[in-house]
Amino acid sequence: MPWNLDRLLALDDEHRALKPHLPNHPTQLYLIRHGEVEERYHRVFGGSRIDMELSPLGHQHGAALASWLADTPLDAIYASPMVRVQQTLAPLAAAKGLQPTLVPDLREVDFGDWTGYRWDGIQEHFGVSAFDWLEIIENPGIPQGETAAALAQRVQPALLKILQENPHRRVAIFCHGGIIRVILALLLEQPLKYMAHFNIEYGSLSIVEVQPEKKHAVEIELLNFCPPIA
Repeated sequence: MPWNLDRLLALDDEHRALKPHLPNHPTQLYLIRHGEVEERYHRVFGGSRIDMELSPLGHQHGAALASWLADTPLDAIYASPMVRVQQTLAPLAAAKGLQPTLVPDLREVDFGDWTGYRWDGIQEHFGVSAFDWLEIIENPGIPQGETAAALAQRVQPALLKILQENPHRRVAIFCHGGIIRVILALLLEQPLKYMAHFNIEYGSLSIVEVQPEKKHAVEIELLNFCPPIA
């Protein structure tokens, strides 16, 4: 499926009829990557097949995010169901009194046969550089893993649903580094491989504004901001 913003922002008839009554400000997406994972999985391709937990520092990342967003009104929280994401969002959800909506299609990329290998072992075992993974999943793909097209097919409908349910609202999306890059590629109408230029750290926040009424009206307001740890 191509990265197509027109399809992504197409609104159904019911939503289209409501447009004249909506406030004139964009939907704000707070894209939040989970905190640091437990040490044994550092620099390891875990993806969607290894449901790892956070490290002690990862829990601090979650607390720092909750503190930094304490005075920011949020209308909804959407999240990957994976444990590392749930542990990261717990402090913020508790502070805001919001029940996260779990979205299975926001789970991390399936790295197929690379799962469980360290980054520095991919060259030896598969003959390619792990640092080229975004380009590799576009062509030819990781053996037994998700392709860029497959990622678009699962993430794009989930993102569209979030946008349709939250016109002109402020929404937090807790997920994974790979999925944040997919979302950015979809919104910016760029090949996924170009998202390698965007660093998405553990416990980072990126803010994207989407104006449904305006074609191609997408602005990155903040990218890869890591709230300070107390």
